[in-house]
Amino acid sequence: MGGEWKYVTVNDVAAPTRNAIVGGPFGSDLVSRDYTATGVPVIRGQNMGARWISGPFVFVSEIKSQSLAANLACPGDIVFTQRGTLGQVSLVPESSYRSYLISQSQMKLTVNPAVADPLFIYYLFISDEQQNYIRQHAIQTGVPHTNLGILRSTPIPLPPLDEQRAIAHILGTLDDKIELNRRMSQTLEEMARALFQSWFVDFDPVHAKAEGRWKKGQTLAGMPPEMWDLWPDSFEESELGPIPKGWSVGRLGDCIDLNPTRSLRKGEVAPYLDMANMPTQGHTPDDVVPRAFGSGMKFVNGDTLMARITPCLENGKTAFVDFLNEGQVGWGSTEYIVLRPRMPMPAEFAYCLARSSSFRDFAIQSMTGSSGRQRVPSEALSKYPLVIPRSDGLGLFGKYARVLLERGSKAVVEARKLSNLRDTLLPKLISGELRVKDADKFLFKRGIA
Repeated sequence: MGGEWKYVTVNDVAAPTRNAIVGGPFGSDLVSRDYTATGVPVIRGQNMGARWISGPFVFVSEIKSQSLAANLACPGDIVFTQRGTLGQVSLVPESSYRSYLISQSQMKLTVNPAVADPLFIYYLFISDEQQNYIRQHAIQTGVPHTNLGILRSTPIPLPPLDEQRAIAHILGTLDDKIELNRRMSQTLEEMARALFQSWFVDFDPVHAKAEGRWKKGQTLAGMPPEMWDLWPDSFEESELGPIPKGWSVGRLGDCIDLNPTRSLRKGEVAPYLDMANMPTQGHTPDDVVPRAFGSGMKFVNGDTLMARITPCLENGKTAFVDFLNEGQVGWGSTEYIVLRPRMPMPAEFAYCLARSSSFRDFAIQSMTGSSGRQRVPSEALSKYPLVIPRSDGLGLFGKYARVLLERGSKAVVEARKLSNLRDTLLPKLISGELRVKDADKFLFKRGIA
C-alpha cells in the first residue's frame, strides 16, 4: 500500500449530517399493510445483489415515507444488508425516484463527498477482504446479523480522493461493459422469443396474408418477399381453435423428446450446471463448473433445460445448452427436465416454447406432490397440446433464432471475461498493490480503457 494511503473507519467517511449511518425502521413502524401500488420504493433484500439497487419494488405512500424520514436513502447512498444475506452491498442509483425507504433488514451510509467516493467505498465492500470481515464480525445469535456499531467501526483502507475516483472509474467502466453485454444478450434472446410468439402463437404472417396486408412481392415486418410462399393465407378449425391451414395439432411428445438418453460414466468429470446458476431470464447459465458425475440429468448442446420443482419452475429457471464443447456431455440437477426436438423442428423451438407463458402455465398446473415439494412429471408435459407448423417455416425460424441466441451467448462469454478481469483487478487496486496508471495501461492493451 502506498504511503499516502491510510486506514480509517466507516464512521470517518460518513457525511457530517444527521442519519448519515442509519438502520431501517423498527419492526412495527413498517409492516406489509403499509405497502401501496405506487409512491416511495422500499429497498429489501431482493432489490440488492448487484451494483445498483433495482426493482421490482414495493412502495409506501409519501406521507408514510415522511414519517420515516430518518430511514430514507438517496442517490449515491450505500445500502448494506443487516440480517439475512450478509455481505450484500448496493448503491442507490440516480433514477426517477428522489428517495427510497430502507427496510428493517438494511443499513444505509451517506458518504462525505469531501472525504470519500461512494463508488470506491462500494467496491471496497465487495472485495474478499471486506466480505470476510463482515462474516467474521457477524453476530451469530439467532439469524446471523450485524449492526450499526459494527458498521461504524469497520476499518477500511482509504487512498487520496482523486485516486479513489480513478479506481472507481476503472472498475465502474468494466462493470458498465459487463452490464451492456448482459443487456445485449437478454435483448437478443427476447427477440428470438418475440419471433416465436409472432409466428407460432399469434400467427402474424398468416393473419397479414389472410387480411390482405401482405401481398406477394411485398416485405412484412422485416420478412423479405421470398418468404411469402412459406405461409398459408387462411385458417382452419382445430381442437385448439383456428390454426394456419395445412398445419397440424399434436402433443409435445409427438415432436420433442423428454429426458433423452445421454451417456456419462460414474465419476467422469464433466460440465456441471446446478440449480442456483440456472437463469430465470435469458438463455445462458451464470456459471458452469467441472464436477465428477454422480447422479443427475445429462444434456448436450441443443438441449433445453427447465426446472420441474417448485419454486424454481414458477421462477422461470430455464436454459438453452450451447456452452459445451463439440461432443461433450454435461450434467446437472435431478430436478431438470431435458427437452430435445426431433427433426425437422429446430432446437431453438423447444427453448422458446419452454419460455412461453402458456407452456409455463400448463407445467405449473400439472405439478403433483406435497406442498413445497411439488414437481411436474415429464409424462404430463408430453401431453401438452401443440400447433405443429410446416417444416419450411420451422427451418426458417431455426435459422433466425440460432443467430440471435449465438450472438447472445457470445455477449455473455465476453461479460464473463470482463467479470474475471474485474475480479482480478479489484483486490489489487483496492489494496494499492496495483497503481491506477498501471491498471490503465493494462486495460488499454486490451482495448478496454
